[in-house]
Amino acid sequence: MGIIEKQPIDYTQHPRVNSDDPIPPRPRPQVPAHVIRSDDEAIAVARRLAADFAPGAALRDREGLLPIAEIDAYSQSGLWGINIPKAYGGPGVSYRTLARVIAILAAADPSIAQITQNHLAINGHIDLDGTEEQKKEFFGWVLSGLRFGNAFSELNSKNVAAFETRISFDGDEAVVNGEKFYTTGALLSHVIPIVAVDAQEQGYLVFAERDTPGITVTNNWSSFGQRTTASGSVRIDNVRVPKSRLLPVAAFDRPTIAGPVSQIIQAAIDAGIARGAIEDAIAFIKTQSRPWIDSGKETAGEDPFTIAAIGDLKIKLHAAEALLGIAGEAIDVGLENPTEETIADATVKTAEAKVLTTEIAILATNKLFELAGTRSTLAKHNLDRHWRNARAHTLHDPVRWKFFHVGNFYLNGINPPRHPWS
Repeated sequence: MGIIEKQPIDYTQHPRVNSDDPIPPRPRPQVPAHVIRSDDEAIAVARRLAADFAPGAALRDREGLLPIAEIDAYSQSGLWGINIPKAYGGPGVSYRTLARVIAILAAADPSIAQITQNHLAINGHIDLDGTEEQKKEFFGWVLSGLRFGNAFSELNSKNVAAFETRISFDGDEAVVNGEKFYTTGALLSHVIPIVAVDAQEQGYLVFAERDTPGITVTNNWSSFGQRTTASGSVRIDNVRVPKSRLLPVAAFDRPTIAGPVSQIIQAAIDAGIARGAIEDAIAFIKTQSRPWIDSGKETAGEDPFTIAAIGDLKIKLHAAEALLGIAGEAIDVGLENPTEETIADATVKTAEAKVLTTEIAILATNKLFELAGTRSTLAKHNLDRHWRNARAHTLHDPVRWKFFHVGNFYLNGINPPRHPWS
């Protein structure tokens, strides 16, 4: 449950949220990361890490402490390389399994789970668009324990797909200038893939090492939810990167699993938030809530309306998790055989999962307080972090458009668009 334990905090080792102070790079790992060998091992490792991460989640949220030690343990566990193909030394687990891994971790601490999101999506882009040399080099980085952050979105652009960060070329180097926001995980990363466009509006992923001169990372993320995701800003001033570390953004020019992969990780985070909230609600009701006076019961857990409400939440959670699994299987099919039909199917099924995981995340985190009672709102429990996390994270890509694209597919036979938010 979410009761905060008092423990000494070394604030010099934990950059606070909503700060404009530049943060230096994290050290690189001294030993290579473990390599996961099977789907079953991936799930087992995720469960072990979740058990380690859960006890400190409420404290980290309350104090705005980045999960530095936790992320180090997480990336060294091998889970950051689970979608690296076997041909390049990775386990190549199924995307059904990858979604389960993220949901398990998100139930413990959704901020930690979200920090992985862009890294895993980048792994997929390397596989789809990288040259053989790039795949060997970039996947080698990951298997050694290096982490990708991101510098994709921009705060003041016209929409999420409009990029003002520019790239030019000088001999064998690319020169990048711009500023990014919502840079989840960049602060804790070792390599930051930067989205930039050239004079012809061709987009690139520019793989810049975190300590490259001209890169400044700040933890000025001030959202009320997902507070410890390191989602602040990256400023890019005349950053020079070898051309060999440029990856064209081409995965959406043809049918690929790039969009569904990005989306299923988001949906899995929401499913985990819902599960964590329901588990905390049940624990609180059993141990601290009082029965309502009209129930005539001795304990809150005997209240028939509470019992029915918990049943409703569990049913809806299981439905969302089942659809998450179905979406993962569709992505696996699209990976093996990427056609207009298989990718559209994967995109639609993932959109359906995103709708249900969004709905149960918001419902469960709201119902927690209704069922657990007034004392569950006390600050010492910090149970409101579940609702804040759900409300903030589910804004990532609006589900109102999921309904439209799913309906348009089934009614009019129109495939959903191909981009990272679909």
